[in-house]
Amino acid sequence: MNRTTDAARAALAQVLAAWNAAAHHWDADLLTAVYTDDALFFGGRPGHSVGAGAIREYFASYEDMIESATLDLVEQHFIRLADDCFLAQGYGEFAFVLSGDRPSRSRLRTTLIVVLQAGEWKIRQHHFSTTPETPPI
Repeated sequence: MNRTTDAARAALAQVLAAWNAAAHHWDADLLTAVYTDDALFFGGRPGHSVGAGAIREYFASYEDMIESATLDLVEQHFIRLADDCFLAQGYGEFAFVLSGDRPSRSRLRTTLIVVLQAGEWKIRQHHFSTTPETPPI
């Protein structure tokens, strides 16, 4: 493993720790703080969230549904885009506690662009999707 990948892996671990801390009690404001103000976001609901306000609305839309969540990013591959920016792509393994203390799990494909902004690593682009069962043709 090279130093670029090691540095990206360490930065992604920081982002993931912040995301998991915010999702521990499903806090839309803290989850939004993991993203840049101009972030682009494709999540698990229809539509495209552009910017912090729309991303906050996305996370808030789950407040009566999700009590807590943890995310583990696995099988990640990295491409350095600049000294302060990289792409990470792989899979995200979610463990949710839904309202009524009901557990749920999912595994999604993940693509993130992570940037260093004001000394803090943040997500600038987020695209999570299910793995297709068949090619979409």
